[in-house]
Amino acid sequence: MSEIEPIPAATVVLARDGADGIEVLMLRRSSRGAFGGMWVFPGGRVENEDIDASADDEELTAARRAAVREAQEEAAVVVDGDALVTFSHWLPPPVAPKRFSTWFFLAPAPDAIEVAVDNREIHEHEWLRPVDAIARRDAGEIELAPPTWVTLWRLSGVDTVDEAVRLARESEPQRFETHMYFPDGVPVAVWHDDVAYDDGDLQQPGERHRLWMLPDGWQYELTS
Repeated sequence: MSEIEPIPAATVVLARDGADGIEVLMLRRSSRGAFGGMWVFPGGRVENEDIDASADDEELTAARRAAVREAQEEAAVVVDGDALVTFSHWLPPPVAPKRFSTWFFLAPAPDAIEVAVDNREIHEHEWLRPVDAIARRDAGEIELAPPTWVTLWRLSGVDTVDEAVRLARESEPQRFETHMYFPDGVPVAVWHDDVAYDDGDLQQPGERHRLWMLPDGWQYELTS
């Protein structure tokens, strides 16, 4: 099967400090289209209007503009593009039916914010603690894609928005190009620094960076 050319895209993780820790804005997509029915962060594909060929970093500039535009279109949230911190980059397996080359940005939510979803692409919204969103997925209450899940997992280890932004600014954006394996029918997403990344031998000793999508709960294995 030939490799599908990836579609440039962007998403923004809007975070605020709640009574019990950091919360992020999540939207439930309609049942049609990419990620149908899943809970996601505001985002979508890069459009021609987002592209500035004169920018020093054309790809990131376009992605940043797309993230700002999508937050406005999907949730009526006005985000300052300068406040977006590059968080990660995701690329699905080469044989995926539709591949989005997606930049994830992190940004503090504006102080005065009233979320209003469009009721076309987006049907619901909630502010969720990352750990609660993960628990609800394991309970079968919501659906998450692996990039969303891993992003939530990473944010579950911080207590405040300032801490999350500082950590993101101080580190290089993580890059994920997913390889999928299915031992005994269980989907396992495997990433760059995992010993099984290229050959799929999940039992061999060595570094781990994988997500087991088990029926009774997803498990993230990460060694460093």
